[in-house]
Amino acid sequence: MFGIVRPCGHRLGDGLKTEWMAHLCGLCLALRSDHGQFSRVVTNYDGLIVSVLTEAQAERTAGQRRTAGPCPLRGMRTAPVARGEGARLAAAVSLVLASAKVRDHVADRDGLLKRTPLAAAARRVATGWDRAGARTGAELGFDTAVLVDAVDRQPEIEALAGPGTPLLAVTEPTETATAAAFAHTAVLAGRPGNREPLAEAGRLFGRLAHLLDAVEDQEADAASGAWNPLTATGTSRAEARRLADDAVHGIRLALRDAEFADDRLAHVLLAHELRISVDRAFGTAACGHAAHNSQGGQDGLPPQGNPYAGQGPGPYGSNNPYGGGNPFGGGQPGMPGGPGGTGGLPGPGHEPSKPGRRGFWAGCAVFAGLCCTCKLCCAEEYEGPWSRKKREGICRDCDCDCCSNCNCDGCDCCGCDGCGCDC
Repeated sequence: MFGIVRPCGHRLGDGLKTEWMAHLCGLCLALRSDHGQFSRVVTNYDGLIVSVLTEAQAERTAGQRRTAGPCPLRGMRTAPVARGEGARLAAAVSLVLASAKVRDHVADRDGLLKRTPLAAAARRVATGWDRAGARTGAELGFDTAVLVDAVDRQPEIEALAGPGTPLLAVTEPTETATAAAFAHTAVLAGRPGNREPLAEAGRLFGRLAHLLDAVEDQEADAASGAWNPLTATGTSRAEARRLADDAVHGIRLALRDAEFADDRLAHVLLAHELRISVDRAFGTAACGHAAHNSQGGQDGLPPQGNPYAGQGPGPYGSNNPYGGGNPFGGGQPGMPGGPGGTGGLPGPGHEPSKPGRRGFWAGCAVFAGLCCTCKLCCAEEYEGPWSRKKREGICRDCDCDCCSNCNCDGCDCCGCDGCGCDC
């Protein structure tokens, strides 16, 4: 639900961070204004890109911002927020896709949705979101049927997929849906010439979102027996990485062909942050400008950052002066960490099992708790309400050494010069 583009505030810099938050809050408030308080649970990072692209193509006017009241996610501070057709389109797209997610949870009988009364209630919510998204889309000249059709085709494609099936055949519905949404931003901004390049950017963005979601969930899906496109089609992670890198490059090329009034934020999110999202999903680098070696590590370090890889015994190996064994496992029988022990930490091969995904309603309850406690915004790290993956708070402090070079104010991470870059 939260999306793949989760930028670090230090990389954005103060100005672009304010703009990014304006679009995030604008999406949330557009959902509330048009569809009620509960609809705000579908707010997501990727959805706001629709709002960003719409505004980037239009000339800036005073009506594009308004001052919103205090909110727990902003530490009870007021802030300028985006408003207008871009935010409403982002809200409509988010509602329709979220309704599809709810129906998917109902079909899979996840969590509390195993119970018939709750499943029936969830279906009613999803139907309401479908209608609300379609109504707003129609007011903006956007037919959400293309999104619904793409979502409806996905299960059929997955059912037919097997070893040898091209992975791009599985990602096609997502590509089609995002291409339509990106292209319509050109219509709203009055730049019809941008429809084709933005449709291409949207198609590749949808592909990338599907790929990264599959990569991040592959291990958990294998443990739970859930369907995963990489596993089902027999696609290697190396091939998935190649497709992801090609998609990022293609998005940059497509953005070059579009005309913008002010594309600074759109460029940072779609040219810089997407590359970092790919690195994060594949576990190769913390920052997008780190060099990769052929083994997937960076700057000559072993992959995954293991400081002891290829260096002989670890710190608790046979050279340990305090007993020659791992103090956290494999000790003497009957001792903590040893065979038959009754205490201590689990030894090697006895890692605690990872918790599964939460059901839809349980996730909503956790989401509400995160909002009320400001953890969604200010925590250094928190557990995703639905996926239970580790997430970073929007405004948390960043310890990344490279942040001062990544705010696109003359950054050196990809040859930019004041973000008049050609990357």
